Parts: sequence; structure tokens; C-alpha cells
Amino acid sequence: MTVMAGRRSALQTLGIGMAAGVASLAATARSGAALAEEAPPLTPSGAGALKELMERLDKAPRRRSFKTVPMILTQPDQWDHEALSEVLAYKPSTKQAWDMTDMAGPWLNLMRNSLNAQIWSFKHPDFLVVAECHGTAQLALYDQAMWDKYQLARLVGGKFKNNTLIVPRAAGSSDPRNYEDPAGAFSPADNSIPALMRRGVVFMSCHNAIWEQSTALLKDGFNPDELSHEALAAELTNHLIPGVVLTPGAVGTLPELQQAGFHYIT
Repeated sequence: MTVMAGRRSALQTLGIGMAAGVASLAATARSGAALAEEAPPLTPSGAGALKELMERLDKAPRRRSFKTVPMILTQPDQWDHEALSEVLAYKPSTKQAWDMTDMAGPWLNLMRNSLNAQIWSFKHPDFLVVAECHGTAQLALYDQAMWDKYQLARLVGGKFKNNTLIVPRAAGSSDPRNYEDPAGAFSPADNSIPALMRRGVVFMSCHNAIWEQSTALLKDGFNPDELSHEALAAELTNHLIPGVVLTPGAVGTLPELQQAGFHYIT
């Protein structure tokens, strides 16, 4: 099975790969990719354990060449078990698991605030945030090609015309040493998935949400290639954005994270 590299690929390609061939986002994606490549790392000094985890996650494979997937995953090679295992083995005690269900909610802003307080207020540079996404938050983890092909904006109530949460922002190129900059990399001006990934946040995808969203597409008649349910779910899986960790299911993986010492946040 073909596998993809992890987080380094995400940081280098989030502005380009996910919007390739999409006219509506092409210019934004190109400029965003350039900013992502030129911007310095956003992990704080002293974050040795976090940086080591990011390096291991970068080497962990992501499975994205499925032809079909079943409703219930039963074998580790059906999800990104190596990357998930690395997260579960993370030793520092300051770590949160976020249960994210609403793409249009304030989740990115809240995670940014949590990172800022833990790192600079409480002096925990190795603080790790994991975002387990399901519900409409899962839609934020698909590339723009899937948004266009299946008109995914309908599934989030038209609150987004495109998946703008995956496009890097100009604030990400600011000097990270000035963490008090109200328009800088740690401010609301840089609330995006690429920015949080650069800070070590791990975004996890829910297979159950993928299956249920493919169910909705089939029910509504959005199946231009006349795929089977298993094949449509596989296509959505194959178009998760770089760096995402695929799990068997959000609500089933959250207890694993809690048992590993992650503090549950909803």
C-alpha cells in the first residue's frame, strides 16, 4: 500500500497540494504555501519532547491509497496506527485531547489560547494538543478537491464556501520571538490548521465520520463516479490533508487518549 509522509509534508504543502487545480483558491494557496515554507518554526524554546514527537510523526506513514474501506475498521493497517501510537506514548504530563464536532465553532481559537497560556503563562513548552475531529469538524480535514467534487459546503450549512481553515495566513510569517504581537503568529490573526500544526497540534480524523458523511452524500445523490459506499469512503479518506492522523473513530479513540494521560476538552 502506498503511504504518505507525515507532518513535514503537511507544513510544506498545505497551501499547494490541497488546492491544486482549484481556481477559486489557487492564488491564496500559492501565497499561503510560500508563507508556510518561509516562516520560522512555531515551537517554543525548551520544547525538546514536543519537537522530537513532531519528528517521529513526520516519519510515521499515513495510509492514503485505499480502494475501499469497511464500515468498522478491525486491523491496524486500516488507520494510521504508527502515528497514533507515537501520540499515545508521549511522556510529558501536560497534554489535552479536544473533542471537536463543529467546523464553524471557535475551536481553532480556543486551542490557540490554550497553547499560549500553557506555554507562556504556566511555562509548559512541551504542552501537546490533540484535536479529535468528527461531526462537521471532520469536513475541515478534507482537501479542497473533495469540497468541490462533493459540494461539502452543504454539509456545514453553507457557513463555508471553501475549506478556508486549511489555507495558511500572512500572520504566520511574523517573528515568533514577539509572541505578544496582537497581529502575529500567536494571535487570532493566525487561527488556521497549518498554524496550529506548526505549533505541534495533532489533528486526528474519525473514520466513523467519514463513513457517515459518505452515507449522506449517497443519500443526497452526490456520487458523480457512481462509487460504492466503501469506495466513496475510501476516496474521502485518501483526500485527508497532509499531516492528519486517521483513527478508527473519534469517540472510541478519545478513551485511549484519556488512559494515556490526556485531559479531555469538549
